Amino acid sequence: MPDDRVGIGIVGSRFEADVLAAAIAMGRHGRAVAVASPTPGNAERLAGRYGIERSYLDYRQLLDDPAVELVAIAAPNHLHCEIAVAAAGAGRHVAVEKPMAMTLAECDEMIEACDRAGVHCLYAEQLVFTPKYRRAKEMADQGAFGEVFLVKQTEMHSGPHADWFWDVEKSGGGVFMDMGCHGMAFCHWFLGRPDPIAITAHMGTHVHGEKTRGEDHSLALIEFAGGAIGQVENSWARFGGMDDRIEVYGSEGMTYGNLQMGNALPTYSEHGYGYAGEKAPGTGGWSYPVYEELWNYGFPQEMDHFARCVRGLEEPRVTGRDGRLVQELLFAGYQAAGTGARVPLPFDPGPTARPIDLWFSPLQ
Repeated sequence: MPDDRVGIGIVGSRFEADVLAAAIAMGRHGRAVAVASPTPGNAERLAGRYGIERSYLDYRQLLDDPAVELVAIAAPNHLHCEIAVAAAGAGRHVAVEKPMAMTLAECDEMIEACDRAGVHCLYAEQLVFTPKYRRAKEMADQGAFGEVFLVKQTEMHSGPHADWFWDVEKSGGGVFMDMGCHGMAFCHWFLGRPDPIAITAHMGTHVHGEKTRGEDHSLALIEFAGGAIGQVENSWARFGGMDDRIEVYGSEGMTYGNLQMGNALPTYSEHGYGYAGEKAPGTGGWSYPVYEELWNYGFPQEMDHFARCVRGLEEPRVTGRDGRLVQELLFAGYQAAGTGARVPLPFDPGPTARPIDLWFSPLQ
């Protein structure tokens, strides 16, 4: 019987690439057929862990692989545009991890390249696929909370998974660039994608100033057409493991969800044990080991959806245009934090500016 699953090539080999490989293996509609990384041995090791047939040192070799139909980009931010444009030029569909790129001009170049090639430009925002958060949106859409006026999304932990995140030349910014994009995409999606009209933000570097000139804590308020507010708080300065949660407030009700505490087994151990959850520093004493972690984050559902889009079975729920809007909000947020002023939207930072260029830390 022929295998009709979508052949997916992963560009990258570290934490996020590992998550994608595991998520694809859990799904039904895609299969990882190749992985590429310029670091000798990395692609081979990732391929070996998940039974992926081929590994390459150069992503261009992966693009030449006839089995690759969809390219999942899990490389550092400053490489997203280059890889996406090359993939589109090779006739491959594109799924790019957040944030979409370094500049708005790069976002436009990626979208235009995919449009010209007639391939999907998909934006990997897994909060749109997280079961608990999708259920909250279903309830909101059914009127459970009346008129929703405030949506909060918080993601905090002690720091990123790879050293390149600390380097703003490769990342484009700090924690707001890394995780604020999640929260802003979530609030926009949860509220039904209303136009954002203004943003205010505060940022600071409180713990990791010796590693980065990017911010390690941020708080942003996004005003949307219709009057609702999105509040997004992010931190690389929160110790004790991951904290990922939402709160929704309406005129007739509210709900809240926590991806760790609500999907955990409260546990006490004198001696500790193996893995508890992402960013958990240890397992002695009280801990909260999670189960079905990737499923509860929405990664397998996201990759299966992307594969179904490639087959024409579903319409994309998140695209490069969503990623571009988030990128514009990132720029406006850094501008707001840098000036201490409310920034109206839409916002044009110029063709070459990076988000970090619009902000400086008063603590540095």
